[in-house]
Amino acid sequence: MAIKQTAGRDALGEFAPKFAQLNDDVLFGEVWSREAQLSLRDRSLITVTALMAQGLVDTSFQHHLMMAKKNGVTRSEIAEILTHAAFYAGWPKAWAAFRMAKEVWAEKGSAHARKAHENDMVFPIGQPNNGFAQYFIGQSYLAPLSTSQVGIFNVTFEPGCRNNWHIHQADQGGGQILVCVAGRGYYQEWGKEAQELHPGDVVNIAPGVKHWHGAAPDSWFSHLAVEVPGENGHSEWLEPVDDVTYGKLQ
Repeated sequence: MAIKQTAGRDALGEFAPKFAQLNDDVLFGEVWSREAQLSLRDRSLITVTALMAQGLVDTSFQHHLMMAKKNGVTRSEIAEILTHAAFYAGWPKAWAAFRMAKEVWAEKGSAHARKAHENDMVFPIGQPNNGFAQYFIGQSYLAPLSTSQVGIFNVTFEPGCRNNWHIHQADQGGGQILVCVAGRGYYQEWGKEAQELHPGDVVNIAPGVKHWHGAAPDSWFSHLAVEVPGENGHSEWLEPVDDVTYGKLQ
């Protein structure tokens, strides 16, 4: 099964289209997709070790750690792999790799992972979002930042948490704007592919559009929810995002 990758085009599509095409279609679309020769798990192990050996513990290393976790590498296995590689690649490189791996394999909802996420943004996580818990799978948190003029709320999702499909309704105006501030998450409109979200991304949600948003399976995620003023505005909550739909995003 070929891997669908768009990171190259998303980041460098206009500046370096050929490099983006080689990254997405050849490196991932062909090399990574040759499971008959090596499994995705084996390719992840090779890639993580090679990047660590070069000291490249940047966002690309984090991405490949997340891929390794998704491809079945366990917490204890990555610890053993990095320990073994340390004797050949270098002790300082292993320390840097371990700091990132510890976050990627953090226990879901753990206090340590939550604190690390909170330290990545200027807004508080807030309190458990109990008032809307029935419309979420997993634990979410809510921190009101502005309740006059325009409502602005910092909404935080633990790993794997997402809200139900829903629609923002209004007689006139209305809708919502999401401003992503920390972690990694998803936004999806009915009938469209899911969009991966990162800090700095902005999503404009028109009234009447069926959609959902939430965290990635292996990352905390926070966004500001900005309420667009409208007449008789309200949210119509619908069915949950089932595990099959959500699992396809991993």
